[in-house]
Amino acid sequence: RLLSKLKPLVNNKRQWDALNDYLDWVIVQQQANLEQNVDMVHIHKAQGAIHFLRRLKKLRDEVNAHG
Repeated sequence: RLLSKLKPLVNNKRQWDALNDYLDWVIVQQQANLEQNVDMVHIHKAQGAIHFLRRLKKLRDEVNAHG
């Protein structure tokens, strides 16, 4: 039921493309953080953020498959 509420967002091409562009931009920022940090805590946080952002990019497939 929760996923079905997201269908209007993920199936609106303009909105979905804009969200994906933003996610790509944030991923690039996190990758820069990852490359510049030596502190393992910050490295793990950047890795976690990148993992989550990439999962969000797959949201459309998940919503359409299970929503």
